[in-house]
Amino acid sequence: MSENTVPEQIPLSRERRTELLAYAEPAELIELADTCLSIDPDPVVIVAPELGTITAQVREPIVGQRFLLGDVLVCRAEVEWSGYRGWAMRTDEDRPAVLAAAILDAAAQSDATRAEQVDALCVRVAERIRDDEAAEWAELEPTIVRFEELR
Repeated sequence: MSENTVPEQIPLSRERRTELLAYAEPAELIELADTCLSIDPDPVVIVAPELGTITAQVREPIVGQRFLLGDVLVCRAEVEWSGYRGWAMRTDEDRPAVLAAAILDAAAQSDATRAEQVDALCVRVAERIRDDEAAEWAELEPTIVRFEELR
């Protein structure tokens, strides 16, 4: 974790959890989902993993105007597991990973132990994202042009 960042607050909001699950590595999603499925092996797939596109919108940083960047390929799924509905969307076409993320979303709602396990995975993902961003800035830092102010 980089030194100027705030650690994730646990428990995570559902919105933050699904955001971080979208960035998790497929193997770590599938491993934890398999652990959940060993307890209750019968999820009901409400929306099978399906591909689609969403329009990416960004905000220009100086003026603050929004503009459409383009279409992004996504995969989404929705399940019911242990009486809770889980949902996930990822920006790839890895159907097993998006299904696992949806199961983990439901699992995090089902009980405190599962929520702790899913949140721990999400915190690791958030730390990895922060570390990657810090490394990218460290690489770019030598190229920053600094202007002197005239007084």
